[in-house]
Amino acid sequence: MAGYLSLVLHAHLPFVRHPEHEKFLEENWLFEAMTESYIPLIQVMDNWLREGMKTRLTLTLTPPLCSMLLDPLLQDRYVRHLNCLIELAEKETHRTQWEAASRPLSEMYYRRFTGIRDTYFGCNRDLVGAFRKFQDLGRLEIITCAATHALLPLLANHPPSIRAQILTARDHYRGCFGRDPRGVWLPECAYAAGVETVLQEANIRWFITDTHGVLHARPRPRYGVFAPIFTPNGIAAFGRDFESAKQVWSRHEGYPGDPRYRDFYRDIGFDLDFDYVRPYLPSPEHRGFTGIKYHRITGGAGAKEPYDRHTALRAADEHAGHFLAARLEQFQRLAGIMDRPPLILSPYDAELFGHWWYEGIEWLDLLVRKAYYDQKVFVLLTPEEYLRRHPTQQIATPSASSWGEEGYWRVWLNETNEWIYPHLDVAQERMTELARKFSDAGPLAQRALKQAARELLLAQASDWPFILRTGTSPDYARRRVKDHLLRFVALHEQLTTTRVDEKWLGRVEWLDNIFPDVNCRYWA
Repeated sequence: MAGYLSLVLHAHLPFVRHPEHEKFLEENWLFEAMTESYIPLIQVMDNWLREGMKTRLTLTLTPPLCSMLLDPLLQDRYVRHLNCLIELAEKETHRTQWEAASRPLSEMYYRRFTGIRDTYFGCNRDLVGAFRKFQDLGRLEIITCAATHALLPLLANHPPSIRAQILTARDHYRGCFGRDPRGVWLPECAYAAGVETVLQEANIRWFITDTHGVLHARPRPRYGVFAPIFTPNGIAAFGRDFESAKQVWSRHEGYPGDPRYRDFYRDIGFDLDFDYVRPYLPSPEHRGFTGIKYHRITGGAGAKEPYDRHTALRAADEHAGHFLAARLEQFQRLAGIMDRPPLILSPYDAELFGHWWYEGIEWLDLLVRKAYYDQKVFVLLTPEEYLRRHPTQQIATPSASSWGEEGYWRVWLNETNEWIYPHLDVAQERMTELARKFSDAGPLAQRALKQAARELLLAQASDWPFILRTGTSPDYARRRVKDHLLRFVALHEQLTTTRVDEKWLGRVEWLDNIFPDVNCRYWA
């Protein structure tokens, strides 16, 4: 055996839950990811289990995502969403009766959506429990993240905020998985000195950072990113392998851009008669994605060719074989220059597989099967298992880094979103003051204090500045930041100068119900 391959999938979505509306456009982010990424991943892992494959994957399930997956309101809405998809797909099998290219696809969608519904009810609508089963069987390592995916280096001027983000996530993980997390995905792979102090307090043993976070460590790491380094306080830092990342992520060289794959943007929600698709759209007044798509990427900006499922699956098989061959070659190269088995760590967004890259789930399935059955050069394992096998590593201090544009914080701190941070700075200081002042307050004040903590955590999410930067749903992101900050300001005022409005507090608790047991002492 020449080395180890660690595949890490990072599953995260911002906390979007709007009980005040019957149907809400942005809740579809969750429903699409469940239908196209999370449930198909469970189906694939169930197949591996049935076939007795001793597979190893690492998966981040962030606290906001787990909270939404476990929320009864969102579970009910997802069932409604699935039933609508199945109804639409069935209508499509009749509409495309005489269309040679579309008819087999409409039937595929109908089978796929009904299969997704069967799997969802088969695990009692509990996807967190379904993933926990794989962890309990030793097939999966689930790791955590910061509580609301806050970019931790941008909180560095207020250490209690970093502490609250990490310890709240640790507590939430315990509630979901019945154990403590061993590893953490630093949001956006963003590292800045000092984070590891809180990780040590949370008893987290390792984290993932970007390539240059390890390569530019002081002193320089002897093995590059092909072995972790230990920070001076003993927390392991794993660096992302650039070569395997580029083959999947690269806009120009990455597999998902192959013209044989399904086109993400061409959807019947935009193509067909508005009145026909209206009942199935995420927002009934506007055209949008249904998830039923009949075209392939094709290439260029011209007309799109029909999607051919068999050709796309052949492409996925080719790409899985290409990825495997590239890793084997990489291991042979590394084996000649290292005195220990190298580790290649390949982290990706989980939503890439199935949602953005429709055939990505099949690619992952084929890759794991080829790695398991067709080679003896490397084994699949998790970072935690690697540390158990190789407990002695070089000590070095990682470099400040992220996997965002240009390798630092530019995506989350720029002219589109810089206005957020002065408000967060004030709220963070005030939260610490409240936590110290009201540590022994009565039940109503305690409720208000906990809600202030929730609003601050939600306002700190890295998703909002990211969306403002990319311009995908800027009005929604701006409103979310303002709503959480305004609620925090109101709660601070009620606690310090007026009195707590219990009726209003009850409504806000109903709206932002994440982390019911949040511990406000973490800010003190």
